[in-house]
Amino acid sequence: MPEIVLATLNARYIHASFGLRCLRANLGELRARSALAEFTIGQRPQEIAEELLALQPRILGLGVYVWNVAPTTELVAVLKRLRPELTIVLGGPEVSYEFEQQEIVRLADHVVTGEADGVFPEVCRQILAGHPPAEKIIPAAPPDLAQLALPYDEFTAEDIAHRMIYVEASRGCPFECEFCLSSLDVPVRAFPPEAFLAAMDRLLALGVRHFKFVDRTFNLHLETSRRIMEFFLARIQPRLFLHFEMIPDRLPAELRESIARFPPGTLQFEVGVQTFNPEVAAAIHRRQDFGRLEENFRYLREQTGVHVHADLIAGLPGETLEGFGAGFDRLVALGPQEIQLGILKRLRGTPIGRHDAEWEMVYSPSPPYELLKNRQIDFAAMQRLGRFARYWDLIGNSGRFVTALPEFWSDGGSPFAEFMRFSDWLFAREGRRHGIGLPQLIEQVFIWLTQERGRPAESVAAALFQDAQRSGHEELPAMVKAHLPADAIAAISDRRAASVRTTRRQARHRGEPGKNDSRG
Repeated sequence: MPEIVLATLNARYIHASFGLRCLRANLGELRARSALAEFTIGQRPQEIAEELLALQPRILGLGVYVWNVAPTTELVAVLKRLRPELTIVLGGPEVSYEFEQQEIVRLADHVVTGEADGVFPEVCRQILAGHPPAEKIIPAAPPDLAQLALPYDEFTAEDIAHRMIYVEASRGCPFECEFCLSSLDVPVRAFPPEAFLAAMDRLLALGVRHFKFVDRTFNLHLETSRRIMEFFLARIQPRLFLHFEMIPDRLPAELRESIARFPPGTLQFEVGVQTFNPEVAAAIHRRQDFGRLEENFRYLREQTGVHVHADLIAGLPGETLEGFGAGFDRLVALGPQEIQLGILKRLRGTPIGRHDAEWEMVYSPSPPYELLKNRQIDFAAMQRLGRFARYWDLIGNSGRFVTALPEFWSDGGSPFAEFMRFSDWLFAREGRRHGIGLPQLIEQVFIWLTQERGRPAESVAAALFQDAQRSGHEELPAMVKAHLPADAIAAISDRRAASVRTTRRQARHRGEPGKNDSRG
């Protein structure tokens, strides 16, 4: 039985915990006495406790994040009642800041704050030797990345076959955006590139094709970025997919040259725009050149095959609902395949809280601590924005309505205003954000565009049919098929008979229904 168990509750099974693997890789001589145990937030804490206690560990290390702190707190409470002598050590961003009043911290034995790779092994040695640390809160300084063991050999064959593989070439962020925990992680530090690329080569040889880089600013250092790009360009193969978080206004010619050589659909860039309001950006210490940002977006969309995922945040101090809508419209015009709309969160430790009094910011007391209202956007309007974001994800981001979506504002109106009207209408009919099936959603879109916006039924049906073909959907509602020609209906029947299934958003946006990938 392992004496040390490293565990966490992932959001979904597909998300293999990168942090746990970093910890285990750096346990040194204790690694052989350890094991990983991963669960999901959908599992009952009592069932998780049963599995953990069956392993009979002496030390349980738990990764705590904003998405899992509530069930993890319940889990720790259950474990301490059943086996109080079990030493529980917490780590992760949720317990690294403002820990004084947290129930989970009160229940646990120790908390390692910050990057625990180098400190956790020594804590375990002391506990196993019968001399546990006297202090509960154990701060960890940022480790020398050159001295850390890389975690990639901790991924199993099952991980490689069924789960998302996270990788990192660097840690830290040079920016000080007040809503982000990365603003506390300065400066940027890089792993030795030779060892990192050798590990990537091993992962490729094992069959990994989907790499999600967790670096906050992948394109910060040009030479490192180009070296990684060239490494993968030399190893291009079918189904290779690379996800990077990019600084939106930094895309020099040398990096553009490498990016342009990748086949369409190989690269996904997550680009944090967050706001187009210069005053709001300055107030939260976000540095951004909007002119260069727009130029880079146009380049990526017009001259490369990159799938662009852009982020906007609603509720930033000083930004009105109308200002947010104007920023959304500006981003829609730039044409990213996905626009992720997030409600501002007050994550523990972030300095965004300094605006609370001036802007009357009120946040939920429960994770993920989303903004409920502020001086300029009341609670009802924030609720509307939350529904807007959810429905936009279902329709604007899913890749299932690529042709039909522009019909929402085809008369030249504001995309934000028109989709908000649809969002209010849909909620009035459905009364919910979740659990709306795809056939029902297609039907509601058809009714909205034809009856509420007056679009010709034949053209709307044709657009929805084209989207069904693009995404591999095998059925359309009867009211839509009633306005399709016979050959289109026959094509739907042929598609259903072939049972082609597509779940990957990038493939849907590109119009490749033959792609079958469980990653959504």
